[in-house]
Amino acid sequence: MAILITGGAGYIGSVTTELLRARGERVVVLDNLSRGHRDAVAPEVPFYQGDAGNRELIEHVVHEHDVKACIHFAAFAYVGESVSSPALYYENNVEQGIRLLGALVQANVRHIVFSSTCATYGEPQRIPIDEQHPQQPTNPYGWSKLFIERIMSDYDCGYGLKFVALRYFNAAGATPERGERHDPETHLIPLVLKAAHGEIDRVAVFGNDYPTKDGTCVRDYIHVTDLAQAHALSLDYLRAGNSSTAINLGNGQGYSVLEVVNAAREVTGREIAIEMQQRRAGDPSHLVADAAKAGAVLGWKPQHPELADIISSAWKWHTKRSSAQA
Repeated sequence: MAILITGGAGYIGSVTTELLRARGERVVVLDNLSRGHRDAVAPEVPFYQGDAGNRELIEHVVHEHDVKACIHFAAFAYVGESVSSPALYYENNVEQGIRLLGALVQANVRHIVFSSTCATYGEPQRIPIDEQHPQQPTNPYGWSKLFIERIMSDYDCGYGLKFVALRYFNAAGATPERGERHDPETHLIPLVLKAAHGEIDRVAVFGNDYPTKDGTCVRDYIHVTDLAQAHALSLDYLRAGNSSTAINLGNGQGYSVLEVVNAAREVTGREIAIEMQQRRAGDPSHLVADAAKAGAVLGWKPQHPELADIISSAWKWHTKRSSAQA
């Protein structure tokens, strides 16, 4: 039996693939490489280049490798891009997602762990955010993930498709071999580290007039290996015959943009220049998780909750990669 990992050549997907293999699981990776990296997947892992919505390919992979479960990462995930190019997000995240679900049901795969997001909640009505918080996204990216959550719920009722929707807060950090590399890069911690390394001159800070302690957005950062572990535990949960559910993943501690910059200065020992800019469309002011359900249901607890440790792991990976390219 094998696990199909869509988007497994991406940041979180590749780290989860690495962890599952270390657990002795058989994995198969599908990625169209539009935003993933082939070298992020070990050469010995069966790899297929293609879209998650390619039903013929999905059915072939399922039968070829005796796939019994799927972890679905493959999606576009830039908030700003989703606002300026909503069709891209609805076509890729929703349309492709529906085709994937249909192919899985057709091939009798009934367990799926879905990479969802805290962006489904929108502007928070209370902090921390629990799973019962109203879902009212403020951008097409959030809506695209929420649509798939709702569709999976209907597919559970209609076809017995059991799922865990993991609503991440902000993934960050790295393993010794795998880290965050997007093109373009829009995530704060890798941008801050690029500035520390001299690869960019400064870091843009989008808005300093939010209702937060220093006027900049507050986010809950979670180490990528902790996210990967939650996916493995979610598979165990589904295999045990449990019901479909949605679960937050976060540390329950929020840090502002300026706090992240200052922490990176301490970790790297380097000055990091910033440039204040206007707010970015679709950005909520606070996103901090109540992740108690993850502990109660999955037995999950973050092993790397400290911001300095998260940044340090990313800095070590970034420095190693920069040295190898020099």
